[in-house]
Amino acid sequence: MDLKKTRRLSLVEQVTRQIESLIQDRHWPVGYRLPAEPKLVEELGVSRNTLREAIRALVHSGLLITRPGDGTYVVSASALGAALDRRLRQSNLLETLEVRHALERETAALAAARRTDSELVQIQMHFAECQEAVQRKDYDFYQKADLRLHESIVEAAHNPLFMELYERVGQFVQLSIGAMIFDHLPVPHQELVEAISRKDSAGAAAAVDEYIEHFKQRVKAASEE
Repeated sequence: MDLKKTRRLSLVEQVTRQIESLIQDRHWPVGYRLPAEPKLVEELGVSRNTLREAIRALVHSGLLITRPGDGTYVVSASALGAALDRRLRQSNLLETLEVRHALERETAALAAARRTDSELVQIQMHFAECQEAVQRKDYDFYQKADLRLHESIVEAAHNPLFMELYERVGQFVQLSIGAMIFDHLPVPHQELVEAISRKDSAGAAAAVDEYIEHFKQRVKAASEE
């Protein structure tokens, strides 16, 4: 076996990894505006050129975006998320919906098996918010409450990778079809929440199958209108 010599990381690579770590650990969350260049240069103890090269690398990987005259912002929590965003934009809605189906079905089943009592309270609270939004016919509130509901279910699955995947896929699908579904009455999630409450993994998975199939039928119908 031919072994390659190890090499020390360059200053640019060190700065890139340090900033990437701040983003991945959510110290710099999505939407965060990076400190001004002079402050970062001082805190990191590197030259402006080194910092700029690191920023360019992170912009290229999709974690940051630079807005001339405004600043540099975090736009993705990881390189995986940024890559998924690019790939999702190249996929059609039904393809993405199928991926969401697989994610939500598995995480719902895991949440039913693994959820804690406090996590169940959060799930039930967000479900109640969805019901309230339906009664008020408030689509904006429903969209936010529905996303919080699904995210709380994914969190209860206790798998960080699922959470990261769902943050990208779930939001992409919801923004694409949310208004269309709401205009034809939102799909109720009562069966899903009840299955998770009684720790019924098979029931939770079946509930996801039912509402995703409803989504697919609405998407197909809309494409034919």
